[in-house]
Amino acid sequence: MASEMSDLPTTHEQPAVESIRHSPNVAILVLHGQADLHTAPELREHLHGIIDDGAFHVVVDLTDASFVDSMTLGVLLGGVKRLRPQGGQMRVVVDRPGLRRIFEVTLLDRVFTLCPTRAEALERL
Repeated sequence: MASEMSDLPTTHEQPAVESIRHSPNVAILVLHGQADLHTAPELREHLHGIIDDGAFHVVVDLTDASFVDSMTLGVLLGGVKRLRPQGGQMRVVVDRPGLRRIFEVTLLDRVFTLCPTRAEALERL
């Protein structure tokens, strides 16, 4: 059993959340792997940090995410609530039907503007 566990790939090769400053007012958050209760605190920290640093337009890129849970959705909703009073916007990049379906089933496709590519998300800000 121990040898089976050591054969599992590690996910520590890259951070779960990556922040990219696109311009003074625009930031991109890229989520890698599973966006779940384990990564939600890191996502919240990055999101609050970029908003506090002056970004009021945020693109959340889920292209490299394999899973999104309710904790992550809650963090994204919290981000929208912080952005809207200052005229900010959030766009979410979702290129896979399975992840898009999560937003549709929860009716969050009505809250977030979902885009198939990062380029389109940036254009729609």
